[in-house]
Amino acid sequence: MAPPWVPAVGFTLVPSLGGFLGSHCVRGESLRWYAGLQKPSWHPPRWTLAPIWGTLYSAMGYGSYMIWKELGGFSKEAVVPLGLYAGQLALNWAWPPLFFGARQMGWALVDLLLMGGVAAATAVVWHQVSPPAACLLYPYLAWLAFAATLNYCVWRDNQDHSRGRRLSE
Repeated sequence: MAPPWVPAVGFTLVPSLGGFLGSHCVRGESLRWYAGLQKPSWHPPRWTLAPIWGTLYSAMGYGSYMIWKELGGFSKEAVVPLGLYAGQLALNWAWPPLFFGARQMGWALVDLLLMGGVAAATAVVWHQVSPPAACLLYPYLAWLAFAATLNYCVWRDNQDHSRGRRLSE
């Protein structure tokens, strides 16, 4: 049997796995493309994103562990709270390939809005099980609102780049 800390560490790290894989879309030509886009003055510097996402992923991951533990593992009662969580996480992981890989800023915005809705539903359901676990999602929800606003502004201000065209075209 695994030590009791193993599930806590595993659940905490799972969200970062997809974030790490998604970061491969944010390299090379994709970064040059993004650098050429018009962005609002309140756009966060690139160096802040890894610590922000690392913190948000760890918090939501640990929250999912708290829910899993409270509901006795992958039980019948855990299907909705952990299913919603998994759904919003899948939408989260889909955003970098949509925005940076496919350069589909409009579809990435749709993904972000869906993600925010599912994440909000996750927080509501989690609150019924464990209010402290739900509280771990609140900074994430705030960041998703900020990210959706930023995504919208970048999409709106760069319509000529929103259909996947390269800067040289």
